[in-house]
Amino acid sequence: MNCRISSIHYCPVKSISFQSIESCEIKKNLGIANDRIFAFSRSVDLEKAKLIEKDAKERKLNNFLTLKNSPVLNKYNFVYENNNLTLTFNNKDIISIAADDPNERLLLSNKLMELENSLSQPISLLKNTDFPFYDTSHSNNIFNSMSLINLNSIKDFEKKINEKIQIQRFRANFYVEGIDAWEERNWIGKIITINNVSFKVEKNIPRCVAINLEPKTDDNSLNLLKSLKKTYNHFDMGVYLTSLDGGKIEIGNKIEANN
Repeated sequence: MNCRISSIHYCPVKSISFQSIESCEIKKNLGIANDRIFAFSRSVDLEKAKLIEKDAKERKLNNFLTLKNSPVLNKYNFVYENNNLTLTFNNKDIISIAADDPNERLLLSNKLMELENSLSQPISLLKNTDFPFYDTSHSNNIFNSMSLINLNSIKDFEKKINEKIQIQRFRANFYVEGIDAWEERNWIGKIITINNVSFKVEKNIPRCVAINLEPKTDDNSLNLLKSLKKTYNHFDMGVYLTSLDGGKIEIGNKIEANN
């Protein structure tokens, strides 16, 4: 097998950010450093927001701003560098804050509400580096996770529906190449190794309407979710991983799948 990492990405803010990186630090039982360590609460008071910030068992998906419930946010991005969190639009900075300062986090929340008054309010910017706001941190089976997508699976999907699909729609941490389309589904329950870092492949990733959104816009005219179901009789794209070791992963690293 000649499967390799094609690209690496992380999202400092749950759902509404996406950054490309050349390499990443993996933390055992946690995931990619700084991935989804922020989230915006939605329609809950400050007391409840602080509770879901600290306790993953209190989290429900509706507690957070996501592209599913707030597609207008797909126009924006967040960049996290040197503990500063910057909101951008069309690659231009709107506001930058010191992420650990509660007053500045309030400024950022207020700015977002000012920009998009259709958002369900109130909203608060939350932070948790010990148990980030992964898609799997508000499920019945709570665990920290990363996502991996096989580029050939996307290409197979493109071919079958005769549409060009931007890979950013799926917001994966790792995109890989060099294996047959959908081969990653055969890895579930197995251990894979990347640059001497081991991961358990947990399960398929069920997709939601967020994949219908064209990157950096709120255009959802291409119904990929419906096409997935019609083409394959499932809503999945990619697999969830949990990290069994710590270490560094870089673009080009080879992936070994163990039996």
